[in-house]
Amino acid sequence: MSHRRYNPLLDEWVLVAANRVNRPWQGAKETKAVAGPSSTAEETLNPLAPGGTRPNGVVTPQYTETYVFQNDFPSLTDTRSSVEESAEETDKDGLFKMQKASGTCRVICYHPDGNLTMALMTCDQIEKVIDVWIKQLTDLKDKYEWIQMFENKGAIMGCSNPHPHGQLWATNYLPNEPLKKYINQKKYADQTRSVLLMDYAKQEVLKKERIVCESEHWVVLVPFWAFWPFETMILPIKRHIKSLLDINSEEKKDLASIMKQILVKYDNVFKCSFPYSMGWYNAPTGKYLNEDTDFWTLHAVFYPPLLRSATVKKFVAGYELLCEPQRDITPEMSEFEELLDFTVALAVFGK
Repeated sequence: MSHRRYNPLLDEWVLVAANRVNRPWQGAKETKAVAGPSSTAEETLNPLAPGGTRPNGVVTPQYTETYVFQNDFPSLTDTRSSVEESAEETDKDGLFKMQKASGTCRVICYHPDGNLTMALMTCDQIEKVIDVWIKQLTDLKDKYEWIQMFENKGAIMGCSNPHPHGQLWATNYLPNEPLKKYINQKKYADQTRSVLLMDYAKQEVLKKERIVCESEHWVVLVPFWAFWPFETMILPIKRHIKSLLDINSEEKKDLASIMKQILVKYDNVFKCSFPYSMGWYNAPTGKYLNEDTDFWTLHAVFYPPLLRSATVKKFVAGYELLCEPQRDITPEMSEFEELLDFTVALAVFGK
């Protein structure tokens, strides 16, 4: 039966129509995703690999762990053009507004080995990536209001280079999605004197209907309001944490471990290098460092596009573009058994 579910983080609804997943499919199919470059020669020529040459002629150093550099084709810079100088102009009736947008864009290579996706890395190696995320936050937090760390994994997600890497975009403003999350978490705190995502995580742990994996400090769950077929969220459960800047060494080690768990589970769903977009939502920075943001909870999200198999993805079109998001399966784990062999469902979702 179709129904709608409310997303309190974004103050919007998602239509859930579980019968849609069984409709006949004669549409587009993707090539099954594989991890890393297809050959040693391809990796040698890769500009993100140690010794590779980037489009601007810069040779990537022989790094041995992680490596961060300024994006050669940034969407945001701190250098303003003549067009951007006039970007604050607004017409009389306010229908044509522009706003200056400045920032910085960086690339984070996870490891020199181009075949090592994060799912294949050791927990110690993942912990080093977390260290880099924390250092980047530390370096940029005073200058920028929002620091978005993310990864687009797989060609299906528009990833332009197969060498495992993530990105960082920092901006002088709160982008649309973080702004909604800021407003709605603050509203919940004002109304209840409590913390939205901490309350939510506690309820999910009690219900145990959508938990994928759980550790001492963190939980990975399928959100009640999930839109993407295999969408998950990472949340703290032992104590309230606002940012990766606030985690201690024990929490960091535990986070690396649970990230490894969920990424391996993803790869096991359809026996492929599972594509996704993922990102971290730390508390806003810049001017917000001087404001009370105790209502904010650190969280990460994974948005995988695959729906029925390693080659069939969910398309966002029609009603979903024009009206509201629509989900083809319910977020509860038992529904995933419609797509997976039961033994795989047991291994992946712990049922």
